Amino acid sequence: ATRLRPLTEKIPKLLVEVAGEQFFSHQLRLLRKRGLTKIVLCVGYLGEMIVDRYGDGAEWGMQIEYSFDGPKLLGTGGALIRALPKLGEAFYILYGDSYLPVDYLSIGEFFLRSGRLGLMTVYENRELFDASNVWFQDGGISVYDKKVKLPQMHHIDYGLGLMRAKALAGWPRDEVVDLAAVYQKILSESQLVGYEMHERFYEIGSHVGLEELNRLLQSNNPKG
Repeated sequence: ATRLRPLTEKIPKLLVEVAGEQFFSHQLRLLRKRGLTKIVLCVGYLGEMIVDRYGDGAEWGMQIEYSFDGPKLLGTGGALIRALPKLGEAFYILYGDSYLPVDYLSIGEFFLRSGRLGLMTVYENRELFDASNVWFQDGGISVYDKKVKLPQMHHIDYGLGLMRAKALAGWPRDEVVDLAAVYQKILSESQLVGYEMHERFYEIGSHVGLEELNRLLQSNNPKG
């Protein structure tokens, strides 16, 4: 949450206010309306503040469990590995700063039909919102890399994925693991299916993103 400082110096990113409410409240309301009611939240720095505010999620018609990194941050993949006992055989992966008003259930059904170990949603970004990092062609992902830029990369990781627990087998527990490395491994094994999105994503990873989402939520007034 360093890009949101000073807002995140004393509170976690999920508790940053947007459109008159804490961001996680908007996220929970969206997920419930789209049919997702069980959440495992991977938390680290100041995570206790989120537990104190949202508890078990009953107030929101949700079931929330928490998985803490522990004494050291484990990275996006390491946090998932630590949370595996709570996640079940297959699960959605949503970045904590993403707001994605999409059809989650249809994407989940597509993933299950694919029989693959993982799914990555992608968006034809063409450097508009962030650096494009996916070579997507003929309905499939050819390359995904956040560090090495190729001219064929016109898409970006959209911020929503699905994964089977067995995709994380063999990775070290309680060690730093980048989720990107997990995706790259299962891609190399032809076990990552792509799903192209056509509506833009929203996020609060930066002050610009926060203001864009603020305008969206104020114009839509999604409460109720």
